[in-house]
Amino acid sequence: MKEKIRMLQEELTQYNYEYHVLDTPTVPDAVYDRLLRELFDLEKEYPEYKTEDSPTVRVGGQILDKFEKVEHSTPMLSLGNAFNTEDLRAFDNRIRKVVNEVEYMCELKIDGLAVSLSYDNGRFTVGATRGDGTVGENITENLKTIRAIPLRIDATSNFEVRGEAYMPKSSFEKLNAAREANGQQVFQNPRNAAAGSLRQLDTSLTAKRNLSIFLYGLTHQEMFDIDTQSKSLEMLDELGFKTNKERKVAKNIDEVIKYIEYWQEKRMDLPYEIDGIVIKVNNLSAQEEIGYTVRSPKWAIAYKFPAEEVETKILDIELTVGRTGVITPTAILEPVRVAGTTVSRASLHNHELIEARDIRINDIVIIHKAGDIIPEVVRVVMEKRTDQEVYEAPTKCPSCAHETVKLEDEVAIRCINPTCPAQIVEDIIHFVSRGAMNIDGLGEKFVLQLYEAELIHDVADLYTLKYEDLIELDRVGDKKATNLLNAIEVSKKQPLEKVLFGLGIRFLGQKASRLLAEEFLSIDKVMEATVDRLVDIPEIGEVIAQSVVTYTNNEDFVYLIEKLKQNGLEMKQEAFVQESTAFNDMTFVLTGKLETLTRNVAKSRIEDNGGKVTGSVSKSTTVVVAGSDAGSKLERAIELGIEVWSEQKLLERLGE
Repeated sequence: MKEKIRMLQEELTQYNYEYHVLDTPTVPDAVYDRLLRELFDLEKEYPEYKTEDSPTVRVGGQILDKFEKVEHSTPMLSLGNAFNTEDLRAFDNRIRKVVNEVEYMCELKIDGLAVSLSYDNGRFTVGATRGDGTVGENITENLKTIRAIPLRIDATSNFEVRGEAYMPKSSFEKLNAAREANGQQVFQNPRNAAAGSLRQLDTSLTAKRNLSIFLYGLTHQEMFDIDTQSKSLEMLDELGFKTNKERKVAKNIDEVIKYIEYWQEKRMDLPYEIDGIVIKVNNLSAQEEIGYTVRSPKWAIAYKFPAEEVETKILDIELTVGRTGVITPTAILEPVRVAGTTVSRASLHNHELIEARDIRINDIVIIHKAGDIIPEVVRVVMEKRTDQEVYEAPTKCPSCAHETVKLEDEVAIRCINPTCPAQIVEDIIHFVSRGAMNIDGLGEKFVLQLYEAELIHDVADLYTLKYEDLIELDRVGDKKATNLLNAIEVSKKQPLEKVLFGLGIRFLGQKASRLLAEEFLSIDKVMEATVDRLVDIPEIGEVIAQSVVTYTNNEDFVYLIEKLKQNGLEMKQEAFVQESTAFNDMTFVLTGKLETLTRNVAKSRIEDNGGKVTGSVSKSTTVVVAGSDAGSKLERAIELGIEVWSEQKLLERLGE
């Protein structure tokens, strides 16, 4: 019986691959379903023969308690956007300033949910969402229900692939028809439906949603001795993954634009939703040379298709004050449906835009969703204008009535009153948020309540709150007051990176905050840092450095830091312990088969000794470590005159 079950598993796995990956089924659905039921019954009777990668896993049925957090082996970065040919040509010009000759890999931008899949000796072990790019959610069991994902592949190494999980249009239509028939709220679009399906705690519900996936990336490309993104996609095909075949290598930016124009016209003919085109520098060595920003690779960009446009009326213009004092106008609209959702508000960005487009209250306007996400006013329908008055930019802050200013070289109108309630409240809301100090129980309304009760005037005042103050507030009982004070006390030990991010220093995001914290280890060292010292840190540029120094030299900011210290905040970072600095400032590339170390172990040992490991050989490479069967990377190293080590020499330099 064991052999019978094994043969059924292999047969069904092959049929599944043919249907969901190759799109060339060799047996009718009825035959597949009959064999699957037979296997299901046999595995139920003989559970000792059921394997983790059996085709029956695809039907789901497991009930999950929650989704655990997963740290990505390498960050899942987002892409910068292009919205027109000018943006694309500007991107091309930036690339050509670094590399003379370039070709681009053009891929359809699937409108779905980015995921990573980890394989251990050929077996699918962990699947995760993108999350914040560094940490995602473990959705392995739900991803196993996607039949296009191989549960086992013919590979002995450990590696990770990335792709876009999506809901085909046919599945979306069937799902919404069923929900409507049951009186349930329908999904607005396939992307939302796919994201919701992958976050079900009951995996059998996910299985019924008939999701699919396209894989587009290998994170450890050096393992496969490939030198271009196009070869990376071919390798994914060879390994048995489903990739999108509507891709093209473009020799120049003009070919890229032609490819975009073609799919902009043909996108509706596809059986899945796309919202643009992803353009990547094809050569992997060139990618490494071009590099990254904190948030995205410099060698790739996402072209977003023009959004659907609809007509509506501006009922009013509302002003809001942000954390940095910027006063932002928002159009209040007659509700209208656009790109799958009902819209009643739209961004006007700034008052220069209002003036340039001559936007007035009661105007009939055309709106769209920029990037298919953010509602935005495109233009006024002038032929429908009557006698609307010109809208005047605010001269006083809507929150504190302080006179507004317009700083040189900025389009924004600001309130620069340091005691402006709107800014203070926004600062505190950011400080207590999950990505910063993570003070549970302090939501927006409660922060506003504390401020209006004059219990807090800045973030440092949170640490002076007392039980007797809180218990007097509306809807605050003993439990809520006690829990909040406990959460505030715990936050005093948050690492420096969380404090830096929470302080809201302009341009200083979460990753840059972590880089500064790991470099300086204490708030005192950060406060002493100069611009020159800051830009010496990899990935910290001039803009971030200037902003940090501007803040740390500000008397009010210095006073706030001292106040936080006095209130018990530690504001320190645990030092990263590096085994040695033997490989400081050295960049390694691993190629070929290593006999003693696995690639992951070799990479870790190099990094522990201060070195950096990249996937492609370029002029910035210091050493290529070549194992047996080393291919084009070794040839490239010899061509460039780069030092080549054997595995034995690497072990000797590591002291092993």
